[in-house]
Amino acid sequence: MSEPTEYNVRAIERALQILKSFDDHHPERGVSEIAEVVGLHKATTHRILATLMNYGFIERSPDGLKYRLGLELVDLGFKVTRRMDLRREALPYLKNLAIEINEAVDLSIWDQAQVLYIEMIQSNHALTVSASVGQRLPGYCTASGNLFLADLPEDELSKYLQLPMQPFTKNTIVDPVQLKNVLQHVKENGFSVDSEGFEYGVSAVAAPLFNQQNRVVAAVSIPGPASRLTPERMKEITPSLLKTTHEISHRLGWTK
Repeated sequence: MSEPTEYNVRAIERALQILKSFDDHHPERGVSEIAEVVGLHKATTHRILATLMNYGFIERSPDGLKYRLGLELVDLGFKVTRRMDLRREALPYLKNLAIEINEAVDLSIWDQAQVLYIEMIQSNHALTVSASVGQRLPGYCTASGNLFLADLPEDELSKYLQLPMQPFTKNTIVDPVQLKNVLQHVKENGFSVDSEGFEYGVSAVAAPLFNQQNRVVAAVSIPGPASRLTPERMKEITPSLLKTTHEISHRLGWTK
């Protein structure tokens, strides 16, 4: 909650107005333009810009004629992102999604080349399927795992594909070439589906959570009995899943 206006420090307020005058449409501005936008005298604007430059919050453009946001702001953003507890930030959204679609919802991260589940919300169905918090599952045969694999740098993915992959069901993909094709589709679609790849009778659809660098930091999955979580049902609930993951990602600093 912001402080009442009467407690604002005028100089700080002006500096913040200058910083907020930059956006995607105006990444660089001249001093006269900034002064006009924020309603300050040019000399006052110049003094504030000089101070912000001294602290790295503002820098000059390459041609030296304009100003733009400085890298110190990026460092501050990273500090905010690092202090955020992923589970705490995601939990309200996961609960809302579970209520909306009445299916189980889980949250996982990539750890030691495995999917590690860190949160699970159950549905109201008598017949439900879910991983346990703390449980680890392979990446190559789970919906969430395929999201993490699709985001790996090419050299890391190549190393992973050289590892032995056990077939758990007849639907388990263990051929590296075939798996790479699947991962390419995951990249293109923005989500992943699995139909009994790890366990008979279990299907899932999953979508990624992104950070400021547009890298996958976690996955939200909707698992369920294959008899209920049919391809048609997964298609029906995927828009809600993507809306939820986009909202959480924005909380984590994602800007796309």
